[in-house]
Amino acid sequence: MPEVVHKSWSPISWKEKPVKQLPDYPDQKELEQCYEMLKDLPPLVTSWEIDALKNKLADISDGNGFLLQGGDCAESFDATKAPKIVNMVKVLLQMSFILIHEMGIPVLRVGRIAGQYAKPRSNDFEMVDGEEIHNYRGDLINGFESESGIRIPDPQRLIEGYHKAGLTLNFLRALSEEGFADLHHPEQWELDFMRNNEYYAEYEEMVSSITKAVKFVEAIAPDTFTTLQKVDFYTSHEALNLYYDSAQTRPVPRKPGHYNLSAHMVWLGNRTRELDGAHVEYFKGINNPVGIKIGPPFEIDETLKLIETLNPTHEKGKIVLITRFGKDLIEEQLPGLIQAVRREGFPVVWSSDPMHGNTFSTGGGIKTRNFDDIIREVRSAFAIHRSEGSYLGGVHLELTGDNVTECVGGAKGLEENELNRNYETFCDPRLNYEQSLEMAFLVAREWKNSRG
Repeated sequence: MPEVVHKSWSPISWKEKPVKQLPDYPDQKELEQCYEMLKDLPPLVTSWEIDALKNKLADISDGNGFLLQGGDCAESFDATKAPKIVNMVKVLLQMSFILIHEMGIPVLRVGRIAGQYAKPRSNDFEMVDGEEIHNYRGDLINGFESESGIRIPDPQRLIEGYHKAGLTLNFLRALSEEGFADLHHPEQWELDFMRNNEYYAEYEEMVSSITKAVKFVEAIAPDTFTTLQKVDFYTSHEALNLYYDSAQTRPVPRKPGHYNLSAHMVWLGNRTRELDGAHVEYFKGINNPVGIKIGPPFEIDETLKLIETLNPTHEKGKIVLITRFGKDLIEEQLPGLIQAVRREGFPVVWSSDPMHGNTFSTGGGIKTRNFDDIIREVRSAFAIHRSEGSYLGGVHLELTGDNVTECVGGAKGLEENELNRNYETFCDPRLNYEQSLEMAFLVAREWKNSRG
């Protein structure tokens, strides 16, 4: 593994830099106590898993595979329940199942799960019933309820977040290791409300095709293949609360450098990628593969310096560039970025986040996204990469396996007046189960179109 020695770097050297999107904790002594407690807790993931993910991302950077990264906008502690986790795993498995069947290449599954508990905010405070209170920044920092006391940043939530992530990871591993994704029984992945979707017949045909293929393989090779029963599933989150992430960052035996052992992959947000900022200082010292969200406003030269700072050895599989321009700006801004990255020879994985640049509020003040806008950005991203001789190797989606009503449009034609029917998200609107599977079909088709 390439190694660059950052002589002045440590897991807490970020404290010497300007820090954004981190609230002022009123009790600094309690914060330090929670930080020290978190440092002593066992890691949530292993360095071997992290290195395996990086190797698979390296393959994708060469055009050999596709990254499906998706999950909740912001996980809730209260949603750490078996049905929620099962539904999330189901939808990601089914989406990957569709992509593999349609594209014929390996699909890498990375969930926004088991750690996606913090969210950036434009303002530190908001007015509620005439009172100024802290903005909700995710369960890792404060509570969603509007009482001022619940909104005060609470260091104990760092510990609770660790335990919730651990419970989620334990269940994820049990599901993936013990046959939940067994290709002998793909019909078990179905959720009932898919039946009314226009793609259901096509999905059912794919299930039948997979089942026949499995039976054929076993007929000529009777030994059971464990690869037909188990899947690899990796976790990721935005490393926003640096107390949480740096506490779980440590060296491991017989390997150089430090690993963030709270997740397999972490990403740098669009609001925290300043070259002289605390988050970049932290990110430059970890061995994990890292994502970089790139969207307006941004400068190409600064982005190139950022990639060089985080990956000075040009290690394959290290950087995932997650572009989020919005349907109206992508054709203007993405081509120049692709050209500049290629000119510098950076071996990045290109991924499209078509969600964050396409958010709007209805006349009634409900935050939503239009499915047509989302797929329009996906189509543009594939077309631009093809015209530039580049490879779009992934998508980054906010989604859920539940039957929520948060994004309008899709095959079922969800209207704005239906959003209140089952609007659950505390932050950004997510694709529901049917919209997610429809997105998988459409992404696969755009991928095939981009390959000629």
